[in-house]
Amino acid sequence: MALIRWLGEEDSLSQFERMQQEFNRWLSAFGASPGRGSWSGNRTGVYPAMNLYDDGESYVVRAEIPGVDINQLELTVTGDTLSIKGERKLREVPENVSFHRREISSGKFRRSVTLPGQIDGSKVTASCRNGILEIALPRAEETKQRAIEIKAN
Repeated sequence: MALIRWLGEEDSLSQFERMQQEFNRWLSAFGASPGRGSWSGNRTGVYPAMNLYDDGESYVVRAEIPGVDINQLELTVTGDTLSIKGERKLREVPENVSFHRREISSGKFRRSVTLPGQIDGSKVTASCRNGILEIALPRAEETKQRAIEIKAN
C-alpha cells in the first residue's frame, strides 16, 4: 500500500516497471546482468523452471531448458538431491543494436531439488524433447507402496 501511495495512484504499475528498468540499467553499469541470480553471472534460484511429481513408481522431474546444449548439461544425483548444471548461450548480437525488450537471459546455471524420498540411482533415465528435459528417478523398492495381506487365524 505504501508503494502505491509513493508512486501515485495513476498507472502505478507502469511507474514501477520504469523504476525496475532504471534499476536494471544501474546494475548493468556495474557489470551485473539483471534477472540473474548473482553478480558473477551464474544463475541460481528458479532457473530452469521445474515440475516434480510422483507417479507411484518414479519421481519425475520436467525442466524447461530451451537453448541449452544437452551435451553440455550435467545431471547428478546424490542421496535424495538431484542437481542440474549447464549453460544457455545465446547468439551474439552486434554491439550497435538497441533493444526495445530484453527478457531472454543467458549464462551458467545450477539448480538442485530435494526429492521426496530415496531413489534407485542405477535406474535413473533422462531425455530431452522440444526444450523439455524429463528425468525419471525410480523410487527405491523399500519406499514403494505395497498391499499387505491380512491372514485370518
